[in-house]
Amino acid sequence: MIHQSAYTLSTPNPLHKDAVMLDLYYAPTPNGHKVTLFLEEAGLEYRLHRVDISKGEQFKPEFLAIAPNNKIPAIIDHAPSDGGPPLSLFESGAILLYLADKSGKLLSGELRERQIALQWLFWQVAGFGPMLGQNHHFNHFAPQAVPYAIERYQVETQRLYGVLNKRLEKCPWLGGERYSVADIATYPWVVSHERQRIDLDNFPAVSNWYERIKNRPATERAYQLASS
Repeated sequence: MIHQSAYTLSTPNPLHKDAVMLDLYYAPTPNGHKVTLFLEEAGLEYRLHRVDISKGEQFKPEFLAIAPNNKIPAIIDHAPSDGGPPLSLFESGAILLYLADKSGKLLSGELRERQIALQWLFWQVAGFGPMLGQNHHFNHFAPQAVPYAIERYQVETQRLYGVLNKRLEKCPWLGGERYSVADIATYPWVVSHERQRIDLDNFPAVSNWYERIKNRPATERAYQLASS
């Protein structure tokens, strides 16, 4: 269940029966969608705090206290498993890994399956997301056209989609036989494939994977948040 609120860092009283133990600081970007996708898929209750990055709210001191890199998403867990004080985390990959371990969902505990899923999670965090982000910037937001940069990031985007397609030709999901945090992290970036000048018809395994995730009820709920 989701509880929405205005941007605030107020701390719920954990003794209150209606207290929400997890706060998510969010904007409807690919990295923001990663965490709502996980939370909706796992069925975890959370309070959503929208951070208006167009107004610079990510630079507020109270937000920087939990996200010193001034980027969304960030979370505060008011009931960490060690029983200690609230735990705040930033960086989408770290948040997904933490929530998977906390909930026991969407990341296998079996050694080999877990490590395979994690390597694709880190592939997304270290390469797929940043390179596609540069593609977006130079194609749509740069104040002047930089042909070298446009070509460089377009070529790299095509290469990364090729890597993704080859993986999905072998397995239904990035981690193997089960949907995992690796798929959740990667999907929001593929949503913007048209803006990246990517034709999914050229990557049929990616296209099939994309449609299967798009039609999951949890995905539909997560993306409804962006327009609510």
